[in-house]
Amino acid sequence: MTRYVDVVVVGGGQAGIAAGYHLRRQGLDFTILDAAPAPGGAWQHMWDSLRLFSPAEHSSLPGRLMPVQAGETYPDAGHVVDYLSDYEKRYGLPVQHGTRVNAVRRDGDRLLVEADTGAFRARAVISATGTWSRPFLPAVPGREVFAGRQLHTVGYRCPADFTGQHVIVVGGGNSGAQIAADLALDGRVEVTWATRRPPRFLPDDIDGRALFDVATARRRALDTGRADTGGVASLGDVVAVPPVRAARDAGLLRARPMFSRLTTTGLQWADGSRTEADAVIWCTGFRPALAHLAPLGLRGPHGRVPTVGTRAVGEPRLHLLGYGDWTGPASATLIGVGRPARDAAHRIARQLET
Repeated sequence: MTRYVDVVVVGGGQAGIAAGYHLRRQGLDFTILDAAPAPGGAWQHMWDSLRLFSPAEHSSLPGRLMPVQAGETYPDAGHVVDYLSDYEKRYGLPVQHGTRVNAVRRDGDRLLVEADTGAFRARAVISATGTWSRPFLPAVPGREVFAGRQLHTVGYRCPADFTGQHVIVVGGGNSGAQIAADLALDGRVEVTWATRRPPRFLPDDIDGRALFDVATARRRALDTGRADTGGVASLGDVVAVPPVRAARDAGLLRARPMFSRLTTTGLQWADGSRTEADAVIWCTGFRPALAHLAPLGLRGPHGRVPTVGTRAVGEPRLHLLGYGDWTGPASATLIGVGRPARDAAHRIARQLET
C-alpha cells in the first residue's frame, strides 16, 4: 500500500524530530521514518563516559528545554536519550521506529519513498539520517593483517573491555581525545594515541555554547559575502572537557605522529621501530549516510549533496538536515539544528502553497 503525505522525514534522531516540531507548527501532514527500534538517535549507542560539551540549558531542541541532570554540569548520553524520547512523546510526533528507508525516487510531481514497511508518495522529503551509521576507516597499510581487535568509535563502550591490554587510539579529534583519556584515566589499560597532526586543544573555558556562536557567526559572514572567519576550526580541534583536561594535565594524553603501517602483532612507526598492541580503536570520523538518495543522482564532492541552505540544488523538493555546517550552521548539534529545521519547514510550507 502507498500512502500520500505532504512530507516524509527520513531519520528520527535529533534532526528528524526537530524537523517534525516545525512541520507540525506549519500544519503539514508528515511522517517520520526511523530505522532504529527506539527513540534517541545515535545517542543510545555512545560510550559510557560520554558527556555533552554544553550544559543542559544550552543543548535543547526547539520548544522544550533539556532538564538539568542532577549532579551534572554536562549531561551524559543516557540523559540525552531520555530527553529525546520525552520530546517525541510530548509533541506527539508521528515517528515510525524500526522502518528503514531504502530509496527515494522521483515520481512525477512527488517523491516516492520506498521503505521496508511500504511506500510513501510525498510532496517533499527531509533527509535527516546523520552520519553514525557510516563510520569511516582509513586505508592504512596492514589493516587487513593485524591479528588484534579493531573497532571504530561506534563500537567503543568502556575501559573494562580492554583491561590489561595495550590499545592504540587513532584520531586527533574529540572522539579520539575523549576515548584515549577514558582509557588512560582508568589505569588498567596501556594507551598510545596516534594522530596525523598534533592535536589542538581549545582553551579550557570554551564549551559548546561558544562553539555554536562561532559556527553561527561564520555562516552569517559567508551568507553576506564577508571574509570567512574560519569558524570553529580556527580555534582548535579538541574541546577540553573535564576528563580530557584531567588526562592532559596528568601527562597521560600525549599524541604520537601517525604510524606508517599495522603489522600482525602491532604497528610500525615511520622510523622503522615497532610497538606491540592488542587493539586499535579508529576514531576517524564518519561520512553522511545518504545511500537512500542515490536514485536521485545528486551526489557531489566528498559524498555530499550540493545544497543552498538545506535545500538540494538538484532537487528542490528535497532538504537535508543535520549532517554538518553544509546543511546549516552547527546543524549536527542539539542546539544548532533548530534554526535550519525551522527554515526547512517554512520553505517547504511556502513551496507547497504554490
